[in-house]
Amino acid sequence: MSKRKVYKRYFLTSESVTEGHPDKVADLISDTILDECLKQDKNSRVAVETMLSGNKVFVAGEITSNAIIDIENIVRNTLEQVGYDDENTTMDYRTCEIEQCIKQQSNDIAMGIDKGGAGDQGIMFGFACDETEEFMPYPITVAHKITQRLAEVRKTGEIDYLKSDGKAQVTVEYINNCPIRIDSILISTQHLENVDISVLQMDLINKVIAHVVEADMVDLETKLFINPTGRFVIGGAIGDTGLTGRKIICDTYGGYSRHGGGAFSGKDGTKVDRSASYMARHIAKNVVANGMARRCEIQLSYGIGMQLPISIYINCFGTNTIPEHFIIRAIKQRFDLTPAGIIEYLKLQEPIYSKTTNYGHFGREGFTWEKIVQM
Repeated sequence: MSKRKVYKRYFLTSESVTEGHPDKVADLISDTILDECLKQDKNSRVAVETMLSGNKVFVAGEITSNAIIDIENIVRNTLEQVGYDDENTTMDYRTCEIEQCIKQQSNDIAMGIDKGGAGDQGIMFGFACDETEEFMPYPITVAHKITQRLAEVRKTGEIDYLKSDGKAQVTVEYINNCPIRIDSILISTQHLENVDISVLQMDLINKVIAHVVEADMVDLETKLFINPTGRFVIGGAIGDTGLTGRKIICDTYGGYSRHGGGAFSGKDGTKVDRSASYMARHIAKNVVANGMARRCEIQLSYGIGMQLPISIYINCFGTNTIPEHFIIRAIKQRFDLTPAGIIEYLKLQEPIYSKTTNYGHFGREGFTWEKIVQM
């Protein structure tokens, strides 16, 4: 008796946020501080958190480094960069209050890292699939393209009334785990006072959505929601509190795959929350790129002060062309998974982190963990 073919239909939504979203501004400040430390001292140990609310910025955390940095200047320059120049609608980089609480790393943690161990315990996930040329899930890829385009038309003046805060949300219909169409696109973007909502909606359809979304993935039933409240003038830190590490779904796989509990921004490579997540993505991408599977999720777990991972887990969701235990064996033979080995292999002592902050840490060229290698 033949098996009945499984028919699986579902909808999956992913979100991306723009450079002026307060959580992303907090991430960018933290990562810029990290970069400034690494420029002067590649062995800097940094774990910095930033919070924005109203017209005030609070920076806290641990820095152990020979670098001499001006945190207040970094904060103000970063706020200016993202367009926070109005105390009434976003925040004003010129007048905002900046408070700092920076201390050195605990010696209890340092003695484990000094021996090449992990800077914390935790679980980290990496994922890749063949849905896009970036080896990323389709929904988060489209969401990032929309927010990148929002930034582009704002900065070039093509849509000159946009402000820097905003979000994009994309819902994709899947059949048998393949994206077949976009069911809806939701964009909420900050704008200047007295902008006609109908003009804004048409501009975003014609100059943003049509510019980046594939025409064959949109049909007559695709729903477009643009600034559904009709008004988005007050935004940034005036409209919402921003906090480092609160956009980990946007930073990773858009909810398509699992992720670890730790955020990335503001942390140097000894923090496996960041470095092991980058490595897990690198491995998963190469499993798919080398034809071992069409979808691959990897989990690494570490103990504080320990060099080797406690466990390695892989799930190819039945798409693998060779047994998964063979893939794990290949991973162990090919890659050094100690924190020190990961840092050296991915060159994580370079000041590259502020470039990672926006539009996802994965699926973008120019980062070592996105490089395809032979396995």
